[in-house]
Amino acid sequence: MRRRTGREGLIAALFLVPLFAMYGVYFAYSFWFLIRTSVEKVDLSFADAVNVGWHNYELVYNDPEFRRAVLDNLVFAAATIVIGLTIAFGIAVMLASRPRGRRTYLTIFLVPALTPVALVATIFGQMLEYQLGSVNSTLRALGLGFLAQHWLTQPNWAFGAVIGLFAYLIGLPIMYYTAGLSTINTSVVEAALIDGAGPWRLMRSVLHPMMRATHVTVVLALLLGSFRAFEIVLLSTGGGPGDSTQIVGTYTYSFFTSGGQTIGLASATSVLILIIALLVSSVQNIVLTRRERRLAREQRRLRRDQRRKARAGGRGAPPGDADGTALATPSARPTSPQPATYSGRVQ
Repeated sequence: MRRRTGREGLIAALFLVPLFAMYGVYFAYSFWFLIRTSVEKVDLSFADAVNVGWHNYELVYNDPEFRRAVLDNLVFAAATIVIGLTIAFGIAVMLASRPRGRRTYLTIFLVPALTPVALVATIFGQMLEYQLGSVNSTLRALGLGFLAQHWLTQPNWAFGAVIGLFAYLIGLPIMYYTAGLSTINTSVVEAALIDGAGPWRLMRSVLHPMMRATHVTVVLALLLGSFRAFEIVLLSTGGGPGDSTQIVGTYTYSFFTSGGQTIGLASATSVLILIIALLVSSVQNIVLTRRERRLAREQRRLRRDQRRKARAGGRGAPPGDADGTALATPSARPTSPQPATYSGRVQ
């Protein structure tokens, strides 16, 4: 048996060798190349590189535009997470109730998430153009031309437009919640409905707490996805106007388009972004893990209290049958014209 197990393990390892080789070439080498160029002063030709140590990291870290890009990235991530935990969850609950036209609604919400992001961002940017955009054209056709705005050229409106584009791509959280709701025990929902819980109370007090694991998945997916939202911002606002919608992706891209020996700065920025993403994910995992452990301890404590009360009630109750009825004694037994012999058992 051991020989057979060892032989199967060897065969499995041989099948995994191509996968490990691919990871070694495309991932390990990429990380090594990124870290190496982050401490060099070099251009796109990667010739005549000069080692500058930590100078690239110092320049990027002390750059106010980099800090603004990181802040904007976190703001976009926070807005997307709030929308995912509220609107996407509500849509998933409504779809879980299987309304008429459920497949049509699923298609409407899921198609944007499955469509290439570059295409969605490009169409979104064209729709919000001031002169020929469909949004302003529709407003003018309805006699509401005074509501037409420079959606992509005014800082406040551009920032809101990018958040709206993130909100439009909520198909992924809806899929996560739809899958999670399909695993919920329906008896809990039925008990809540019998107790008189309305739709809002059912969502807020019953379903939402039961989806903690899905919440964690949604938060992590949206948070990490915001650091990869390069196409969304570049093809909609380009990071403007005036860097008002700049994120870390467009900030890094600016080094490639500026020319000169800036590839080291781009590599240093990428390494810092990777570290920030890992730190944010680690902190979030620690916080959520502690919360889950605290809730688990409270549940165990409640179960222990219930068992303790049940044992105390069983010791204090008079002896009886399974339904708690006390045994009749000869003195407490109703008189009968016929003599009866007490056997000490429930008949």
